[in-house]
Amino acid sequence: MNLFEYQGKELYKKFSIPTPKSTFIKSKSEFPSNHGLSFPLVVKAQVQVGGRGKAGGIKVASNDIELDQFIDDILGMDIKGHIVESLLIEEASEIINEYYISFTLDRSEKKYLMMLSSKGGMDIEEVAENSPNDLIKHYISPAVGLIESDIVTAITNAKLDSEYKDQLLDIISKLYNLFVENDCDLVEVNPLAITSNGVSALDSKVSLDMNAEYRHEEFQEFEKDIPIPDSEKFAKSKGLNFIKLDGSVGIIGNGAGLVMSTLDVVVEHGGKAANFLDIGGGAKAETVTAALEVLETEDDVKSVLINIFGGITRCDLVAKGIVEATSDKELKWPITVRLDGTNSKEGLEILEKNKNKNITISGSMDEAARIAVKGGQ
Repeated sequence: MNLFEYQGKELYKKFSIPTPKSTFIKSKSEFPSNHGLSFPLVVKAQVQVGGRGKAGGIKVASNDIELDQFIDDILGMDIKGHIVESLLIEEASEIINEYYISFTLDRSEKKYLMMLSSKGGMDIEEVAENSPNDLIKHYISPAVGLIESDIVTAITNAKLDSEYKDQLLDIISKLYNLFVENDCDLVEVNPLAITSNGVSALDSKVSLDMNAEYRHEEFQEFEKDIPIPDSEKFAKSKGLNFIKLDGSVGIIGNGAGLVMSTLDVVVEHGGKAANFLDIGGGAKAETVTAALEVLETEDDVKSVLINIFGGITRCDLVAKGIVEATSDKELKWPITVRLDGTNSKEGLEILEKNKNKNITISGSMDEAARIAVKGGQ
């Protein structure tokens, strides 16, 4: 679960991580007259998408008149399809230097990864491509943790201001503790700034591992304030793993790896997936029926690709689910089906006996993707 900036900064406060004084509002009427903040103030759109500054979603107000105007301008703004429904208003910082830091999990190394750079304020992908020597990577064994000497070495290698070494060491240690103790997938600060008041985390990008929700009551509170598409809510109620994307080819598969591969093959044929939908191992007929019902709630879906490789999942049960979900129904889109693996022969026979003019059976994933992409154009 990706948090809004203001939510990430709430976590900062719990770990005594320095960040500018601020207040969060959803409307102008919520902004108190006795807010206690000192001008200049930064008005920041709270959206879960990058590039908000370039889109006009971040403004610096030097007085009450400008503040009032910027609140009106930014609330309701459309930033890359995300409507601004809330703002974080915080005291502006006098920045001396901007740095970048993040913590994440490198699954290939089976270790945590800290990345540190003196080129803060820029996209980290740009730094990695154009100035790879300016991006320091340090792997951390979960059994050992992040020790002080490694932080000092990273600060030195990244060429951060040695005058602030002690403050940097302190805030980096606290960010790591936040990352580990809150079961985060990502903690990113860009910029981590040297300001006239010392080192401060000026931004927040935090992603939580929802598999650890049972250990953190506050996860549910965070989730309440994060907008979730109706289709994702519906899928969750059906026990399905569903993520809405911005393409036109609806994808249903069993197993995250197969679904991701299917997304890639669709792209290779010039298409774009409308979703990630994993019905999991051991899926039964009712699971497939529920998956198709979820896609019916998505107006952007123009064709559907069902890609099943049977292991625990039985292809005959998947076929029964397809028949049950489509019989005597006017389908909104063409469906392409590829079945392989356990009971695939029986599954294909079921589909052949219950033919539907809008359902095409394919013998390979590549062919199925090609047909689905063409059908969605």
